[in-house]
Amino acid sequence: QVDADIVLLATGRVPFTDGLGLQALGVSLSKRGQIETDAHWQTNVKGIYAIGDATLGPMLAHKAEDEGMAVAEVIAGNYGHVNYGVIPGVIYTHPEVASVGATEQQLKEDGRAYKVGKFSFMGNARAKAVFAGEGFVKILADAETDRILGAHIIGPAAGELIHEVCVAMEFGASAQDLALTCHAHPTYSEAVREAALACGDGAIHA
Repeated sequence: QVDADIVLLATGRVPFTDGLGLQALGVSLSKRGQIETDAHWQTNVKGIYAIGDATLGPMLAHKAEDEGMAVAEVIAGNYGHVNYGVIPGVIYTHPEVASVGATEQQLKEDGRAYKVGKFSFMGNARAKAVFAGEGFVKILADAETDRILGAHIIGPAAGELIHEVCVAMEFGASAQDLALTCHAHPTYSEAVREAALACGDGAIHA
């Protein structure tokens, strides 16, 4: 239970494409008003591309930025790349919340065997030193290959820490790869390493 004076409910966002003349051009839209594109971000009208909040997928500025760079490459005749499985999401609250990749619910629905490595910030020296021990790091890895499938962080600097996992996932790293990487002490990032260790034999400072 949480006592509060005001509750802000912000759900159901839809793309704002009014006034762009899309219907006159014959550009296809989804039922929610999103601009439909192919794998190269081109609409059904040749030469017209769409990215960002007006298209399918999460409405995130960094997703739009990646798509913008990719489309520029495509238009220039090169290859554009966006790994939609490794787009982090951050909630800028206190404590911060960040995630990337699959959730446990998604993995269960897919019938994929996985293991969980979890570490509380209460066991992190930096967090304890500044009285910021609330929260945890959770890493999900494939039960057989140990490949990192997702991560969730609640705690100090979560929006910064999540990118270590993003890089690891982009290169197909295992939880052990992350666990064997030296992390400076005392830093919040040690909690990420401990969570990776917890996917194996166990965290050191649990």
